[in-house]
Amino acid sequence: MRTAKITRDTAETKISVDINLDGTGVYDNQTGVGFFDHMLDQLSRHALIDMTVRADGDLHIDDHHTVEDVGIALGKALSQAIGDKKGIRRYGSSLLAMDDALVRAALDLSGRPYLVWKVDIPTDKIGTFDTELVREFFTAFAMQGGITLHVEALDGFNSHHIVEAAFKAVAQALRHAVETDPRKADAIPSTKGTLSE
Repeated sequence: MRTAKITRDTAETKISVDINLDGTGVYDNQTGVGFFDHMLDQLSRHALIDMTVRADGDLHIDDHHTVEDVGIALGKALSQAIGDKKGIRRYGSSLLAMDDALVRAALDLSGRPYLVWKVDIPTDKIGTFDTELVREFFTAFAMQGGITLHVEALDGFNSHHIVEAAFKAVAQALRHAVETDPRKADAIPSTKGTLSE
């Protein structure tokens, strides 16, 4: 089973993440940040990755540490769950429409973390959620997951739709990338023979 459980305990947050890459998109995410929970639910459901996240963070300050640290823990869990990456497709991409929003995501589970973020979010807040934290989450996720990740909003005017489309597009790309390639299930998808760095 391609599963992982990560715990992260600091003076700012206490995080636990439990994932199963071969799941059906069952989720139970509770971070204390309602909109963020909704986005994690989308990530799980559309990547078909079972995911349980628990976070107890310093929300009396703001949501920053909680969102970023969940991204760190989730990235580490993904990296641990895919192991040596033997048999995976490695690459994934998605062009996802959600009402007015159109977002493109492409990723490579290369072991070389990099984020290209071209997503303009029209408002500073969605409800009480700081929209600048969306980039913080994906930065932490990509860096700790060893993911080359490109996300670009091609259209949209509603902040909620743009952000949700971004999470769903990344989820769809991730779903494809972690899947087993039936034509090469016994090999690491690289001419180097490794995807660790």
